[in-house]
Amino acid sequence: MSEDVIAEIKRDYIYSLANQGDRADGRKFDEFRPISVEVGVISKAEGSARVKIGESQVVVGIKVQPGEPFPDAPDSGVIITNLELVPLASPTFEAGPPREDAIELARVVDRGVRESGAIDLSKLCIESGQKVWMVFIDVHVLDHDGNLMDASSLGAIAALMNTVIPNSRFGLGEDVKLPLRDIPIGVTAVDIGGAIMLDPSLDEENVASCKLTVITNKEGALAGMQKSGVGTLTPEKVKYIVHLAKEKANVIREKLEGI
Repeated sequence: MSEDVIAEIKRDYIYSLANQGDRADGRKFDEFRPISVEVGVISKAEGSARVKIGESQVVVGIKVQPGEPFPDAPDSGVIITNLELVPLASPTFEAGPPREDAIELARVVDRGVRESGAIDLSKLCIESGQKVWMVFIDVHVLDHDGNLMDASSLGAIAALMNTVIPNSRFGLGEDVKLPLRDIPIGVTAVDIGGAIMLDPSLDEENVASCKLTVITNKEGALAGMQKSGVGTLTPEKVKYIVHLAKEKANVIREKLEGI
């Protein structure tokens, strides 16, 4: 049986279940797979975390070092986010330059941290206009079974919460925790035959008409949104997804704060 035929059978099966109010793994439409978060997993990094959502797994490392500020922000620290789709994580991932989907993932992770004001960049200034702390967020996708967006963004903020500024290494005093003032959480939904499902599995992502990620901060304010796929969402569906995203983000945030 060809791969195209198998893909079509999977699609029909998932759509049929959705019409009946079910999912292939038995979850409710608004239910996440089990989430696991472990911090401090890389001893050489200033901060790190391993996150699993179902079988999807990412590891995030944080590097903090002095560097020059941007000309238009002489008193603010710098955030640089990179993401790598490790070839072993999926048969579709290949070695080489970053793919378009890797770039998209990195941008959404970066936007969530940046637009929420999660890091107090004003406290990362060492010498105005000359030297600031640069925070490098490196995300490595180790296993891909859907919803890499939420796993990556959750891994990034968990690693940042674990990060220490290495003042002593550079003769700048004692080490201190990275100054954080918010915990943005991303929640992704897909539309399958008109049914809205949170935390899509890989098979669900592959057959969905479109996908929407909503990132909110502690106050429930939007810190970022990203839509992909050729399908469209009505204003009512967008509002519904935002509502669900806020609720689930609060639950995930509580879990993160308890680590």
